[in-house]
Amino acid sequence: MITPTPTHTPRQMSCPGEPVGSPAGAGPSARYLLLQQACLEDQEKMMLRGERPDLEALAEHEYRGFNYTPIAPLLGIRKFIKGFVRQDGPAGPSYSGYNLPTQQNEPSAEWHGKPDDARARRFGFYAALPVDARSRDNVYLNAVLLDYGKGPNPALDPSRTLRDYLVRVDPGSDLLLCGKAYLALGPARVPVGCFLLERLR
Repeated sequence: MITPTPTHTPRQMSCPGEPVGSPAGAGPSARYLLLQQACLEDQEKMMLRGERPDLEALAEHEYRGFNYTPIAPLLGIRKFIKGFVRQDGPAGPSYSGYNLPTQQNEPSAEWHGKPDDARARRFGFYAALPVDARSRDNVYLNAVLLDYGKGPNPALDPSRTLRDYLVRVDPGSDLLLCGKAYLALGPARVPVGCFLLERLR
């Protein structure tokens, strides 16, 4: 299904005077903590109304992630870290990324890799690219697609079925992003749930 990109400005959940994005070593912003409480309706509104992030602005940064999916705490993935990488080639730059295992402490506490930041090993690799309307994975045309099927994951790794869509929460800013995950099961695309990203470092 192709979802048209709305042209109106998104309603914002905000904390007056609170900057989005935190200095390295700082905890999540108050805005990020507020958005963790977003209901399903607000999550979907952010996905439908958000702008496509700038891949160049994402490159060489890591983001703290918060999974809205109710089952996430049971799976140990309520909190996670995503990183983005730029590769230069003859045809121009391309973009990819990875996940890091993350300590499952309180949502208001700092994000740290597991077992620690120095020893956290990258996994769950993906290609990052603008959504192509002609592709099977075209649910949100206003988004960046994270395609785990195109990442260097093992052939039998279940993460290869993941397809994540990312949009900006705030117009013109890549500090705070909303995402929605799908599973690619043959021709079917099954929604898993939304998540929230904030630039970490």
